[in-house]
Amino acid sequence: MRKELWFGLSLMGLIVLAVVALMPWGSLTTGHLGLLMLALVVVAIMLGFPTAFTLMGMGMIFALFAYWSRDPGKAVGFTLDLMVQRTYAVMSNDVLISIPLFVFMGYLVERANLISKLFKSLQLALVRLPGSLAVATLFTCAVFATATGIVGAVVTLMGLLALPAMMRSGYDVRISAGVITAGGCLGILIPPSVMLIVYGATAGVSVVKLYAGAFFPGLMLAGLYILYVIVLAKIKPTLMPALSEEERRVDLGPLLQTLRDHFGSNALAAMVRALKGTKNIGVPMQALIKEFLILLIPAMFCAGLLALLYLAASPSPENTQGAVASQVTGVTSQSGSTLAEPPSSTSSTGLAEPPSSASSTGLAEPPSSTSSTGLAEPANTTKSSTGLAEAGDGQQTGIKPQSASTHELPLWYKLTAAVMLSFLALLYWRLTMVRLEVFKMLLASFFPLAFLILSVLGTIVFGLATPTEAAAVGSLGGFLLAFAYKQLNLDVVRESVFLTAKTSAMVCWLFVGSSIFSAAFALLGGQELIESWVLSLGLSKIQFLLLSQVIIFLLGWPLEWTEIIVIFMPIFIPLLAKFGVDPLFFGLLVALNLQTAFLSPPVAMAAFYLKGVAPPEVSLNQIFAGMMPFMAIQVFALFLLYVFPEIGLWLPEYIYK
Repeated sequence: MRKELWFGLSLMGLIVLAVVALMPWGSLTTGHLGLLMLALVVVAIMLGFPTAFTLMGMGMIFALFAYWSRDPGKAVGFTLDLMVQRTYAVMSNDVLISIPLFVFMGYLVERANLISKLFKSLQLALVRLPGSLAVATLFTCAVFATATGIVGAVVTLMGLLALPAMMRSGYDVRISAGVITAGGCLGILIPPSVMLIVYGATAGVSVVKLYAGAFFPGLMLAGLYILYVIVLAKIKPTLMPALSEEERRVDLGPLLQTLRDHFGSNALAAMVRALKGTKNIGVPMQALIKEFLILLIPAMFCAGLLALLYLAASPSPENTQGAVASQVTGVTSQSGSTLAEPPSSTSSTGLAEPPSSASSTGLAEPPSSTSSTGLAEPANTTKSSTGLAEAGDGQQTGIKPQSASTHELPLWYKLTAAVMLSFLALLYWRLTMVRLEVFKMLLASFFPLAFLILSVLGTIVFGLATPTEAAAVGSLGGFLLAFAYKQLNLDVVRESVFLTAKTSAMVCWLFVGSSIFSAAFALLGGQELIESWVLSLGLSKIQFLLLSQVIIFLLGWPLEWTEIIVIFMPIFIPLLAKFGVDPLFFGLLVALNLQTAFLSPPVAMAAFYLKGVAPPEVSLNQIFAGMMPFMAIQVFALFLLYVFPEIGLWLPEYIYK
C-alpha cells in the first residue's frame, strides 16, 4: 500500500480516536453533536465523498436532530425550510456571478495557446540569470495563473512545456517539479482569484479590497520563489545548469538581419542610419518605420508615464490658492503672537459693530479708497492697524513674495524622471538586434496578456467597475485574444463553456452545502461551544492569530482550500471581533496560508496534476520532495505579512481611505 494512503488512513484513525476519547458520551449536548458533525464531515471527505453533497447531507441530518429535540412534529418541515432558505440566499448573492465569468476568461486564455510563446520569450529574455529556465517557468506560471486562476490547467500545461525542457537541460527533477507546482498555485492568491471571491462571500468582506490587499503579498511570494531559485542556482549550479548555445540562439527576421549586416548590431543606431539611406540596402520604408515604432515603444511608455506623474505632481488652481492662503494665516501680529486677531473697533467689548459710514442710516455705501469709514482697498493697506502688510513689500508679515503661477516640481518626480531617462539611455545603448527580436516576441505574447490582467484588476481596484462587470470585460478580452491568435472556433467556445459550467456548478454547490452546514452547526450550538472554549483560554490577539493559522496550515494537509474556506471560515469569522482582528487582514493571512493546501501531501492536488503529465521516471515522492522548500517559503512569507501588515493593507487603505 502506498505511503500517502497509509498517511490518510492514519489521520482518519486519529480523528476517530480523538472523537471517541474526548466526547463526553454520558452528558452530550447539542453543541457536542455539532462537533461530532464537524469530525464526521472531515472523515467523509477524506474517504472520497463529494464535498458539497457531504456538507448538505450532514447538515440536514444534524439539523433534523436539532429540530427533533425541540418539536418532533415540525422537525421535518423546519429542516426542509432551512435547506430552501439557505439555497436561495446563496443563489441570490451577486458576488458569485463573477465566478463563472472569471473562469470562462481563464479557459479562453488557456486555449489561445499563449503559454508556449510566453515561456519561450521569457526563457530567452532571462537567459543571463542563474537558473534562467526555472525563473522563466515561475514568471510564466505567475502571469498565466493570474490570467486563468485555474491551478490544474496551469500546472498541467507547464508540466507539458517546462518539465521536458528543464530535464533536457539537466535540471534536478525535484527542483523542476517544485518550481512548476509552486508557480502554478499562485493563481489562487494573485487577483483575480476565485478563492478571494469565495472568502469575501463567506466572511462578508469586500472583494474589491481583498483584491487590492492580495496584490502585493502575491507579488512578494512570487519574488521569494524567484530569489530562492536564483540563489540556489548560484550556490549549486549543478542542480540548474546554464542553457546551451543552441537553446540560447535567436533567429533574426530578414529585415533585422539585413540591418545588422549593413549597420551593426546596435538596434537604435542601425535604425537611424537605415532611415537616412533606405534605398542603399533595399529595405521597404513601411517595414522599416514599423520596426522603428516598435523600437520606440519603451520610450513612448516612459513618456506617457512621466506625463501622468506630472499631472499628479502639478498643483491644481485650488491647491495653489490654498497654499497662498496658508501663508497668510501664518502671519504674526505686531505683538509677536502666531496668529493676528481679526480687525476690531476701539471698543473693548467682545464683538465690534460692522464697519459703517458716518451716517446713522441702515445701509452704507461700499467703502472707497478715500473713505475713512473703516475698510480700505487691499492694495493700500501697507500701514493697516491689523498687522497685515502688503504681500509685495513684506512689512511686518514675514511673507516672502511668491507667484502663484510658478511651481517647483517635487523631488520624487525629478528622481523618477532621472531614473527613467537613465534606464532608457542604458536600454538603447545595450539593445542589440537579438534583444530587439526577443522584445518583439515578448510584445506578441506577454504584453497582451499583461494588458488584459491589468485592465481587469485596474477597473476593480480603482472603483471603475464591480468584480462582476470587470469579469465580463475580462471574458470579452479572452474572446479577443483567442480571436487575435486565430484560436477562436466553435469547438474552443463549446469546450470553454462546458468546463466553465462544470467548475461554476462545483463552486455554487459548495456554497449551498457550506451554508446548510453552517446553519446546522450554529443551530446545534457548536459555534457557541467553540467560542466559549477559545475565550476561556485567555489568548491574546497574537496568540489567537498564531493558533488559527497553525490550524489552517494543518488542515491544508488533508483538505483542499475550498473545504477549508466553506467549512472552517464560518467558525473563525465570528471570533475575529472578540480579538479585534480585521477580517480583511485575516483573509490575506488565510489566502497566503492556503497556498500550502495545494503543496502539502497527501491531498496535494498540484502534485497529482503534474504526475499525470510527467514522464514515467518522475515519481510522486520526487514531486513531493521538490515542493517542500516552497512550502517553507510560503510559511516565511506568512511571517513577513504578519510582522509587516502594511504589505497587504497599505494599498486598500491608500485607495479607499
